[in-house]
This record gives sequence, C-alpha cells and structure tokens, in this order.
Amino acid sequence: MPSFTAADGVSIAYDDTGGGGAPLLLIHGFSSNRQEAWKRTGWYASIAQRGQRLVALDLRGHGESGKPHDPAAYGRDILLGDITGLLDHLGVEWANVFGYSMGARLALSMAIQERERVGYLILGGVGGALFDPPPPGDPMALAMEADSPDAITEPMLRSFRHFADEQGEDRLALAAFTRARGEGVTREEVATIGAPTLVVAGSRDELAGDPHGLADLIPGAKAVSLMGCDHFNAIPHGLLKATVFDFLDGYLDEGLG
Repeated sequence: MPSFTAADGVSIAYDDTGGGGAPLLLIHGFSSNRQEAWKRTGWYASIAQRGQRLVALDLRGHGESGKPHDPAAYGRDILLGDITGLLDHLGVEWANVFGYSMGARLALSMAIQERERVGYLILGGVGGALFDPPPPGDPMALAMEADSPDAITEPMLRSFRHFADEQGEDRLALAAFTRARGEGVTREEVATIGAPTLVVAGSRDELAGDPHGLADLIPGAKAVSLMGCDHFNAIPHGLLKATVFDFLDGYLDEGLG
C-alpha cells in the first residue's frame, strides 16, 4: 500500500497508476474509501481502459489512512493540505479533479483556494442543497457513535452508519471528522471558480438537490441530472461514467450548462 506522511504526521494512503499527462484525481465521499468508492464500482478499470493516469487517496479518518479521534485533525485546510500534499509527493503540478459528495465539497474548496492546481472540475453528488443550513447539533457524529444502527431513526443517517459498518470503518474517527465541520463555501466564492466544471447528481438524490442550483453559480458550468439515480447508486452507474468521460472529452452538449 503506497502512502505518504502528511504535515502533522498522519499517514495518507493512495493509489497512482502512473503514466504521462495530467491525472484524474478522485476524492471519495464520507464513510467511504478509495477501494469502495472507485475501484469496486468500476472506475479504476474504466479509467485504465482510457489510458488515463488515476490518482486516488483515502482521506484521513477513512480506509487505510490514519484515523485520529480528535476533531481538530480534520479541518478543511488540513484535508486540502493532504490532497495537495499528495500531488506534491507525486510531483504533480495540477490534475483534473473528480469529487463525490463530501469529496465534491473538498474539490470545490480546492478549485477556490488552489485554482492553479485544478484543470477540469467534476462535482458529483452535490447540487443546490449545498447551501442549505446544516442541521443543528451533530446528528452524523451521533449516528456514528450510536451503539447500534437500530437506534438511528433518520433513514439517511442510518444508511451512512450501515455503510460505515459494512466497510469496517473506524466510527469514532468518522464522528471526529464530521464534528470538525466548518463553514461551507459561499455562493460568492463559488462564483470565482475558473475551472471548466461539471455538476452531476441523481434525479432522486435528495441529499444533493438539483445540480443546476450549484452549476448556475459557476461561470460556464454544465449540470446533468441522472435519471432514476439516487445518492448511493449513482456512483457505479454507467450513466455517471459516460457523463464524466464525455465532459472530459469535450462531448457534452453545450446547451447543458
């Protein structure tokens, strides 16, 4: 397992298929990891068939990366530092970036704060709901800390808890991760993004909301709604792969923006 050590000593696991040209950097969602989000769902194989270099990491608190239990270890700037630190470790100046759900939020922040390191930007599993106020308290952290998923009454929280359990994730690390939730990006910040951008979400993805609600704020961005898909089944779906690759190849209808 390749890994590098972040600035604060946390080990960050990653995969790099190597090769020339700009890689496609994959950033997974909360309670997932690079193997579950991207390899098992066919993304590694599909990207390899295109002859494209792939770089994917396990965010701290997830997968094979280090798992601190202190919320102070999970600030947004720290997470971005892990991502750019990986690019530095690999000698990569810039990459095309694809983030899903929480990973899309980090990709957004990267495009705002490290804009020279982002080529094409792909935001999956997010939309207009990005700007909704967060729920009071720490419901996701409490779901991760619950003795049993049966004690969780909210279906979406229960789904995330079941998913974390299925992956064998460290629930206390995930609770610390979500407790570190800081201020999200603003509409004004999003409007400064200069990277060619695709926002894509399932038509049944209530967690994301309408992708147009985010894409309309980003100059020149394209929005695609995947018919029949929800937040979880969109990731392995062929429609998502086709949409992402068409975007990278410049084939998306100009009228989608």
